[in-house]
Amino acid sequence: MRTDILISGVGGQGILLTTHLIGTAAISMGLKVMGAETHGMAQRGGSVVSHVRIGDVHGPLIPKKGADFLIAFEPLEAARQAEFLKDGGRCIMNTEPVPPVGAKKDIGPYPNVEDMVMALMEFAEVYPIDASALARKAGSPLTLNVVLLGAASACEGFPVDMETLQETISSSVPPKTVDMNLKAFRLGREEIEEYFA
Repeated sequence: MRTDILISGVGGQGILLTTHLIGTAAISMGLKVMGAETHGMAQRGGSVVSHVRIGDVHGPLIPKKGADFLIAFEPLEAARQAEFLKDGGRCIMNTEPVPPVGAKKDIGPYPNVEDMVMALMEFAEVYPIDASALARKAGSPLTLNVVLLGAASACEGFPVDMETLQETISSSVPPKTVDMNLKAFRLGREEIEEYFA
């Protein structure tokens, strides 16, 4: 059995911590984990993509049309990485844009978020949520990554269980932020659970 998870966003959104949390939790459950990261110009909001492969795999990189899950911290990054998502895969997508520096200059306007969601829905299950607002509700915009992790964990087929993820979060974040991060995780889960209610 194998589950491939692609995590995408821009520098500074917590993608690498999310990768660590998933990988550590999977190892705690006795699962095999491989992964790789590609970094853009993080200080300038460049693309960051992380591959997490759980189970029997032979390499760290997810092939195109191979990802079971795409956890996208930013809408345009979801569209950019859509080619990795398999048909029928699940995309958990934050709907709050982080426009690139050139969006108002050379590149043109930022694409319409609803259009990007609709394009993804043609071949995948898409769960668009305002994870940024939920992070602020949890107590800090810095918990965006944990909101999205909680949302992903509520989807059918996610390979790491809720309890193990919560334990991993509690042991991985600074002690004074544990309660806030666990609240962010719960808010993300609840948002997705509403889709299945």
